Amino acid sequence: MKKILTLISIALSIASVQAQMLGKNQVNSRADSLRGTLTPLRTCYDINYHHLDVKIDIDQKSVAGSNEFAFTAMEDFNKLQFDLFDNLKVEKVVYNNTALKFSREYNAVFVTFPKTIKKGSKDKFTVFYSGNPRVAKNAPWDGGFIFKKDSAGNPFISVACQGLGASVWWPNKDHQSDEVDSMLISISVPNTLQEISNGRLRNTVDKPDGFKQYNWFVSNPINNYDVSFYIGKYAHWTDSYDGENGKLSIDYWALQVDSAKARPHWDADVKPMLKCFEYWFGPYPWYKDGYKLVQAPHLGMEHQSAVAYGNQFKKGYLGRDLSGTGHGLKWDFITVHESGHEWFGNNITTKDLADMWVHEGFTNYSETLFTECTDSKASGSEYLIGIRRGISNDIPIIGPYDVNKEGSGDMYPKGANLIHNIRQLINNDEKFRQILRGLNKTFYHKTVTTAQIENYIAQQSGLKLDKVFDQYLRHTNIPLLEYKIENGTLSYRWITDVKGFDMPVRVTLKDGVYSLIKPTNNWKTIKVDASITAENFKNDPAFYINIKKG
Repeated sequence: MKKILTLISIALSIASVQAQMLGKNQVNSRADSLRGTLTPLRTCYDINYHHLDVKIDIDQKSVAGSNEFAFTAMEDFNKLQFDLFDNLKVEKVVYNNTALKFSREYNAVFVTFPKTIKKGSKDKFTVFYSGNPRVAKNAPWDGGFIFKKDSAGNPFISVACQGLGASVWWPNKDHQSDEVDSMLISISVPNTLQEISNGRLRNTVDKPDGFKQYNWFVSNPINNYDVSFYIGKYAHWTDSYDGENGKLSIDYWALQVDSAKARPHWDADVKPMLKCFEYWFGPYPWYKDGYKLVQAPHLGMEHQSAVAYGNQFKKGYLGRDLSGTGHGLKWDFITVHESGHEWFGNNITTKDLADMWVHEGFTNYSETLFTECTDSKASGSEYLIGIRRGISNDIPIIGPYDVNKEGSGDMYPKGANLIHNIRQLINNDEKFRQILRGLNKTFYHKTVTTAQIENYIAQQSGLKLDKVFDQYLRHTNIPLLEYKIENGTLSYRWITDVKGFDMPVRVTLKDGVYSLIKPTNNWKTIKVDASITAENFKNDPAFYINIKKG
């Protein structure tokens, strides 16, 4: 991705830039459509349960095993599509003890059943597969398996695949719109190592070949790219948090060689973060599966109930303050940001990757709220304004639909600033907080479209926000307030791509005081104090806009 250096250095988040790296500006192909479009071969079945059962051979850098698809038929059908990268071999597809016929096109696999599967019926099939999954060159951005060593020379293995797709390493319906309701994850690894996945550990099983199988059960819906594993020599300790829905279990998994520094570092942020986010967003969404923070061989990812952490136990983003204000060095960026995704991204997941601003904009804003919780509202605002330096306004935040492409990396800081704009327009923090909590309650464990999120915020706020969303999400330019001041009269108007844009904004009508005005695309006038001139006129910096003297 041409902006990747900017995103890494300014950065504001680390999850999910893989798809852009793989060709944000390329012409959409047949493979893109197979990956991103909800065709009848995908919508005909709804996934209820998976049992992913695989052995990971570290020496061979290979995976082999099976995945069971238990589903409900949404229509009558005798053919469906699942997904698996074509460098991995489908050994067989078994249905009722019979091997089914299948064909492949790019990373899509088409299975034909010997009979019609009737609408409403529940059924299942199992895919057996093997091969060497793609190895990530720079995880988590480019996606794939990560094979590293810890500082003591022990194997340190994981996977990151958001955007690229979970089918890079296991067979599934690789589309965000259909989350499996529950899942058993069985990973076999060398018995000298530990393996951690999502959910709760049911048991371990010693295998005769020097391997041990770890069986983790996820009792909540989970999106495909969140399914993960971590392999290494780990230290494990537990804690709990008295949250809104009772006692929440906390499990920490750090490498044995790093556990001494991990304990105090994580303790500094985790419980304050949970307290802050439950206050603003509502109860942690995965009490049944618990909260885990797991050291990973990459920077980080929001793997549901098993958050990946790789920030080297430093404050900020690898020791840097992304806002340039100093506030970002008071807490660990990865702990806070990736945990924020448990609400936005994991609890609320967009159906199409194009709408990923819902994940990243709100989670980026969680950093502002955490700064506010642990310091002050003014500090949170300063942090939010500071991260604007990472905005490039290159392409729209919302990407093209049905081809598994995300929009601009601006979805992180620009999305957060859009949310802050709306907070200013609501001008009632308790009402704003209830909207954030209402989003997580209304769309609890669901997949959504951006239209659903936009409509909910507009309805609950009582504000007309359609043109605001359109300008910030679907165009590159931010609103430009053009103004003139002559003889004590301010003339002003919006210059925008969206016709009829009428977002109110606060400006200085007298020295040191911000007042709300309601510009449109047509010139308006209002009297200003004699102390206000064209040179010292300014907008409230809480609003992310540009201004220009006309």
